[in-house]
Amino acid sequence: MIAVWFSAGAASAAALKLTLDRFPGEEVRAINQPIAEEHPDNRRFLRDVGEWCGIEIEEYTASKWPSASCVDVWEKRKAMSFVAGAPCTQELKKRARQEWEATHKPDHHVLGFTADERKRHERFVLTERDNVIPVLIDANMTKGDCAHMIQAAGIRLPAIYGHGFPNANCIGCVKATSPTYWNLVRREFPEVFSARAEQSRRLGARLVRVKNERQFLDELDPSAKGAPLWTMPPCGLFCEEWSATK
Repeated sequence: MIAVWFSAGAASAAALKLTLDRFPGEEVRAINQPIAEEHPDNRRFLRDVGEWCGIEIEEYTASKWPSASCVDVWEKRKAMSFVAGAPCTQELKKRARQEWEATHKPDHHVLGFTADERKRHERFVLTERDNVIPVLIDANMTKGDCAHMIQAAGIRLPAIYGHGFPNANCIGCVKATSPTYWNLVRREFPEVFSARAEQSRRLGARLVRVKNERQFLDELDPSAKGAPLWTMPPCGLFCEEWSATK
């Protein structure tokens, strides 16, 4: 049985389609871990992709976190981001995956690592699971290729892309440290920016890095810029800090 972990982004959607095409007759399960802080249009995209692929995309939430909320995780853990990644990934993505695995025991995994994310795939195989089928890497598909594939199928990409974000992560992803990213959040979703600024200040989390120095979000200059947003990795079962500030 092959478990395809669907994150509601273009890459994981393309990975699901390629897996079904590449392994006809095999049992393929598609699993999504919904997160409360994602854009609501991600649910529409999930349904559209399921219809396109002819498969039910299952939703599974970690039993410890029925709210599936990053905000709740940060409050409980009294932290929003660590050097090794964000606690929301550990609690809402990895824990859910491990619980699902314990019950269903898949033989192989498929994730949305693209050809431009070979190193992330290699780290996941080294530190998490070695039974991963890199369908997108094998097909030499980049993020752009995945988006074009989805659009060619007549499926509208998740609305979050239309706001200028490079992936379908939660709005206000705390692994991001780029001022470019956070000022985009401030401009497109001011209520989310305000909520992150309040919680991060209260928990002592300096989420943004400007000129190699950490700042609270409420200290961020609205005109500050960092690297282009296309360098930001998607949030999935492998999480690391995104600190592009050049």
